[in-house]
Amino acid sequence: MSDGFPQLPSLNALRVFEVVARHLNFRLAAEELGVTQAAVAQQIRGLEASLDLRLFERLPRGLALTDAGLGYSGSIRSAFAMIDEATRVLRPQASHLTISVTPTFALKWLIPRLGSLAQSHPDIDLRVLATDRLSHFSTDGVDIAVRYGKPEFGAGLNSELLMEQRIVAVASPGVFEGAATAVSFEQLQDFIMLHDAHNFWPQFLAHVFPQHAQPTARNLRFNQTSLAIEAAINGQGIALASLAFVNSDIVAGRLVQVFAQQLALDKSFYLVWPRKVQQPETLNVVRAWLKQQVDDS
Repeated sequence: MSDGFPQLPSLNALRVFEVVARHLNFRLAAEELGVTQAAVAQQIRGLEASLDLRLFERLPRGLALTDAGLGYSGSIRSAFAMIDEATRVLRPQASHLTISVTPTFALKWLIPRLGSLAQSHPDIDLRVLATDRLSHFSTDGVDIAVRYGKPEFGAGLNSELLMEQRIVAVASPGVFEGAATAVSFEQLQDFIMLHDAHNFWPQFLAHVFPQHAQPTARNLRFNQTSLAIEAAINGQGIALASLAFVNSDIVAGRLVQVFAQQLALDKSFYLVWPRKVQQPETLNVVRAWLKQQVDDS
């Protein structure tokens, strides 16, 4: 029967040695390990005593590995890498994926659907970066983005259509006080028109009322579509938004569609991701899931 590893030093001391060998500095090693500098120095002294040789040269400005310490550090680092890999295989970590979307897309479309992704793919750790700023894939650590516009989006990027943009006018049922929601051009003057940064109202009204000039209705402006939608839900006026963003509110009775017409735009929502020879499987899974959510809605 094997007696195990009787010559094996303290694993904690070996861990400290690996960190000190990387930094060649007791203070930096202590910060990484979350212990005091004195504790690090004590572990190294104890390890050198048990091995009966010096692993470090103490210099006026920091440390240097001895020849023995240099060879030993390479072997110890390889041994820890093997332990780390064995642990990963034994207990697979969640696959991280960062998706960049606008705040409105996150709030009104993506977040309500995330439960289905967690159920079908519990191993995927999805990170949502919601910003109106155009994210950069490398510097912001973004794996895939939902962008509004037309292809091409840039050299080195793949893109595919996620969903078309169809604009509808919506309001709270309460603003009509039980009356029909078919609003005439004249009646429109009595409502507040809720705007977002896209300012689709002139284009939408030209589509619905081509024979009329622009109305003189009151206006309320927001920098995000989600804020205009919330204002509409709270009875503040009529908002324009993508049908995809307000469909659940219409189904739930929080909003009604004011006009039957929809404004189809030449810009759409696209999935965009860096072009690489080898795409991570997680990216393909999330892409397929996003497209399935559009098909199911």
